[in-house]
Amino acid sequence: MPDVVKKQRDARRKIIRQWMKLPADKRRSMAEISVFAKAAAQENKNALVNSRRDPYEKIMGWLLPRAARR
Repeated sequence: MPDVVKKQRDARRKIIRQWMKLPADKRRSMAEISVFAKAAAQENKNALVNSRRDPYEKIMGWLLPRAARR
């Protein structure tokens, strides 16, 4: 079980880092967030598989508070 938690934590950190590297003007609209979250969910589907929530919804929850933050 700890390996699953570590994989999810590492995936979360990686996804948020990638998101925050984007220019602020690329992180504003819901469409941009959605496209990024879908791609990240697909790319990290193995790390986010053991969750009740859909990986896309989980990633959206991580990214929405950081939308257009500097």
